[in-house]
Amino acid sequence: MSAEDARFMARAIDLALARMGETWPNPAVGCVLVKDGQVIAEAATAPGGRPHAEEQAVPAAGEAARGATAYVTLEPCGARSSGRASCAHFLAEAGVARVVVAALDPSPFAAGRGAERLRQAGVEVETGLMGEQAAVLSEGFLHRHETGRPMVRISEDGQGFDARFAASPRADLVTELKRLGEAGYTRLWTGPGELADALAEQGLLTS
Repeated sequence: MSAEDARFMARAIDLALARMGETWPNPAVGCVLVKDGQVIAEAATAPGGRPHAEEQAVPAAGEAARGATAYVTLEPCGARSSGRASCAHFLAEAGVARVVVAALDPSPFAAGRGAERLRQAGVEVETGLMGEQAAVLSEGFLHRHETGRPMVRISEDGQGFDARFAASPRADLVTELKRLGEAGYTRLWTGPGELADALAEQGLLTS
């Protein structure tokens, strides 16, 4: 992949980073549609997690999306929990010719299904571009998917987090975090102190 590919993926990552902390229970995703070297549409996951980035960018591009390249920070979903058309469907139906994905999504609604659906529709799919840079965008979402708990980190101001984790250090912290995970939280923050020490002792603090 080219330096131009990296430039457009960096833009998609920047779009998503600007939405960090606003999109739970879904991860923040950026999508940039490019044709003939020019950006024709771009979007990030909306506050509250919907609409997804792709389902905003595709209509914004209109007919110009046909033959375009889409740069997406996370694998487009291959199915939707609501049963509505998936993001892979949106991209394929719009006639996008190529999709460049930073990171694959192991959640049940993607897990390679999005990329496979695109390929079956004749769309060229490339993965892994700037995957390390994009990892922060979905780490909380994936952590909750794997453990049932939101991840927790120490922060001074909580910027980019879903909410502050406030609990007694003597509480059942696993139960408290499971409850917040069920509510859809993915990334929580706490300041340095007794609570952070208790979380660290139990292996619940993400480095």
